[in-house]
Amino acid sequence: MAGTNKRACDEFNLLSHSRRGFIKAGSLGMCGLALPQLLRQEALASALGKPVNREKSVIILWMRGGPSQHDMWDPKPDAPVEIRGEFKPIATSVPGIQVSELLPKTAKIMHKWSIIRSIAHRSIDGNVGHSAGDQICFTGYPSGPSPDTNVMPSCGSYAAKQLQHLNTAMPAYVMIPKNVPGTGSAWLGKSYAAFETMADPAVTGPFKIPNFTFAEGVDAGRLGERTALLNTLNNPDLAESMKNLGDYQNQALGILSSGKARAAFDLDSEPQSLRDRYGFMPAFDPADPQRCGAPNWAQRMLLSRRLVEAGVRMVTVDLRWWDFHKQGFDSQKRGFLPRWDMAYSAFIEDMESRGLLENTLVVAWGEFGRTPVINKDAGRDHWPYVMSGAFAGGGVKGGRVIGSSDAKGAVPKDNRKLPHDVLATIYNHLGIDTKAAYLDHTGRPHVVLPEGSKIEELF
Repeated sequence: MAGTNKRACDEFNLLSHSRRGFIKAGSLGMCGLALPQLLRQEALASALGKPVNREKSVIILWMRGGPSQHDMWDPKPDAPVEIRGEFKPIATSVPGIQVSELLPKTAKIMHKWSIIRSIAHRSIDGNVGHSAGDQICFTGYPSGPSPDTNVMPSCGSYAAKQLQHLNTAMPAYVMIPKNVPGTGSAWLGKSYAAFETMADPAVTGPFKIPNFTFAEGVDAGRLGERTALLNTLNNPDLAESMKNLGDYQNQALGILSSGKARAAFDLDSEPQSLRDRYGFMPAFDPADPQRCGAPNWAQRMLLSRRLVEAGVRMVTVDLRWWDFHKQGFDSQKRGFLPRWDMAYSAFIEDMESRGLLENTLVVAWGEFGRTPVINKDAGRDHWPYVMSGAFAGGGVKGGRVIGSSDAKGAVPKDNRKLPHDVLATIYNHLGIDTKAAYLDHTGRPHVVLPEGSKIEELF
């Protein structure tokens, strides 16, 4: 036993404790705190005096870059050509609702999802950059001195803080493939940060998550030895941080030994026909005439379905890069819109066929819209004054349009909604108390969401 303990201790001294590597056996070897802290937060839910909602999940399809409202979900066929652009509207499965002609598949299932056309930022402090928009949309608070760094926790981190895991073999909050500005945990701490897959399931070859393996030289047997070592350390002489691990450390080790998490992330187990239905896309190529390169995110959406099916509470999927300052119509026509149409329609139908839409709210939106007037480079620039979003599942009634923009698609015409209202809708679905206050590092209290109301018209 002494030899076993020495070997484990030597490994402990060498191992990394990175948050995103929480499933790696090395990080959990002796007293890696990331996953145990992540699991320990479950106990906090009971302290709120509220029953935990064990059945609700959220998938955020984050269309980073800012999709064009004119060219997707809010066409303006009667506007001048410099506003309406090249694409014509088409009818959908719901009479009276039109979308871009490049979205025929999603048009056919319009009765399964709804559009909000009047989302607008109140203020982003004069900063119309991507990260400033990200921060408000994920936190409900303005960005700090550096928009790339969270000063307030994301909605996913609050979900991990307040709610128990749907499945203790899975993390509560997952980011595919890695964090974007706004998705961090800020002062809540790394225990409530997203697990980042750090891998793209759209690339060629088998999908493997870095760090989602045993450390080199560690197998199930060695993991058992480490568990035994941990048991010998559970004595009153340990520091408080070690004593508090308890059942949470055991749960962390259980994830590794059960293999349930590995199975959930095994995208290659999906039928090839379904993966083809979602679509495969080439990787980013800045030299491509599509300006931002063809999007490579369809398989990310499929992975998000697998994760909520396995019991992940919140999944955010980075679907960048909708930033068409140049050659916007060519980029959308040749790449983005047909591929979005293919992937989103497959995703909604797949979720529905598996009975997942009832309890999973799906929100597709970006950090802002695009300028009404097309620029000299045949693109549209950043525009926080109105944008559209797509909503499905979680009790959302399909075939609805909430709000409208003016004739130019420049500002809300009626029923304006703030990003805070979208967040309030997400929180309401999950059963999160938005008025609960948490203390930052200075002891100052902050409520989960400073303003915003559930968007009742969706339900």
